[in-house]
Amino acid sequence: MSAAGGVACQRAVAMSSDAVAARKGRLKQRYDNEFRLVAGCVPYRVNKKDDEVGNPCSSLGVGDDTAEVEVLMISTPHRTDMVFPKGGWEDDEDVYQAASREAMEEAGVKGIINRAALGHWVFKSKSSQNSTSPRGACKGYIFAMEVTEELETWPEQDTHNRRWVSPAEAYQLCRYDWMREALTALLERLSVLEPVAAAAATPELTDQAGMYMMLQTSSDGAVALC
Repeated sequence: MSAAGGVACQRAVAMSSDAVAARKGRLKQRYDNEFRLVAGCVPYRVNKKDDEVGNPCSSLGVGDDTAEVEVLMISTPHRTDMVFPKGGWEDDEDVYQAASREAMEEAGVKGIINRAALGHWVFKSKSSQNSTSPRGACKGYIFAMEVTEELETWPEQDTHNRRWVSPAEAYQLCRYDWMREALTALLERLSVLEPVAAAAATPELTDQAGMYMMLQTSSDGAVALC
């Protein structure tokens, strides 16, 4: 393990004693015109195939046959599909801090955020999906997070269970297509896309009708309704 990796792991352990409650309400919510700003991440870890699972502080390589990637997804009540952690970006934090906070609150993990976004998307609530107005829509920025610590308890564990899954399983579990796009961007960045390409090509959609509509595609993400 490198010295930098050791420092990161020590820092993560030092932060574990912080008792933080989930933020509620939208008094500090950031907006871009009428768009509510949202930040989130795709938490991941890279395991050596012969290592004990759950040791994110090991020195690991991604682009070889001895390592495998897992991503962390969370459940929501009364649903069988799963999501990645995300939530409102508030005015006393930057977008990276917001993404990290949401990962801690919803999934109970801390880690290293890659500041190059996986993409940005526009989300719209189901109740306002037929409206052409941006009112009620959210503009979300999604990042990759390499997990360095898993908390035993976290603020929203009563409503969000967490689960480590393979990329192939994640493609099947993702609630929305934009999540699959974010996952694909992560795997491309980690150079491990090829083993799960078949799963990405024909995902089993879960309750997508009326929930997701592609509006346009840009160089750094898709704009969509969800």
